[in-house]
Amino acid sequence: MKEFKINAQQKTPREINRAIKQASQENDRIIIENPNAMHYLIAGLSKPVDVVVDGSAGYFAATMIHGARVHINGNAGWFPADNMTEGEVIIDGSAGDGVGQGIYGGTVVVRKDVGSRTGEIMKNGTIIVGGNSGFMSGLFMMGGRIIVLGDISDDAGESIIRGTIYVGGEIKSLGKNAKIEELEEEERAELKELLENYDFHLEEADYQKFHKIVPRSARPFYGQESEEG
Repeated sequence: MKEFKINAQQKTPREINRAIKQASQENDRIIIENPNAMHYLIAGLSKPVDVVVDGSAGYFAATMIHGARVHINGNAGWFPADNMTEGEVIIDGSAGDGVGQGIYGGTVVVRKDVGSRTGEIMKNGTIIVGGNSGFMSGLFMMGGRIIVLGDISDDAGESIIRGTIYVGGEIKSLGKNAKIEELEEEERAELKELLENYDFHLEEADYQKFHKIVPRSARPFYGQESEEG
């Protein structure tokens, strides 16, 4: 495995991203040292390489990536993995608002808490939150799945169109067009397999506590909101 290190100290995000894209042509793994919570790191990377951020990242980390596997050893700011189409973003700490905003595919994992509007307008893919998620998680969600191991705050699933939000803790309140359903045993088994793959090891009793938030209607904006079926 060929590895390349980039020292981000005293460099601009544009310089670092240019260096990442150049290094991705001939290397399998890229390490960004001294990131200092810089914004826009790893923007638009379209090579299937491993990128390690040795520290915290700022806003829009790994935005619009396609195929890269990004591991942030610290925290991340707002909108990590924004509009990702394919790949994986793992954040060992916490993250701000809009985790996985608008993603079309791939997997985003945040091991601790996140801010508000997690998975806003996401179309597909998977978002896993090891802690709590803030208000309006799943806002205008159009597909995919969000898995929150902790609690979810106000207006969860606000104006959700498609997709599923799994919650292991408490649901403070639901948004418009959202309803709560119980899981099938097959879903619990799928959750267990996925979570263990990312080193989340829950007790069997914890899986029984999960509920899921789904849309009440696929057409909530046409006339009065009503449950289909």
